[in-house]
Amino acid sequence: MDNASEEYRLKAAEWTALDAAARMLEEGKTTYLAQRMTAFADMAVSKAEREVKSSQDWADYIKKMVHARTAANRAKFELKYIEMKYWENSSAQATKRSEMRM
Repeated sequence: MDNASEEYRLKAAEWTALDAAARMLEEGKTTYLAQRMTAFADMAVSKAEREVKSSQDWADYIKKMVHARTAANRAKFELKYIEMKYWENSSAQATKRSEMRM
């Protein structure tokens, strides 16, 4: 592979951005819940939480969070695949050099 380092750099940048997006959603989950619960200020906290968590908005948020983590994981393993190809290529070249010396 001629441009493995550039391919790796681009994939690493993609993974970093996707991971940041997923972490932002994961870290914001509690804040999102609290913000949504304020609409039910006259209810008991447990009932307000149940109302929010049974809403379509909450389901959509969770799905978005899971999809973001899945995309980040996919990019991470594509990055690992690039690493594996590099090491396989390096090993094959070393074997070839060794055979040529014989």
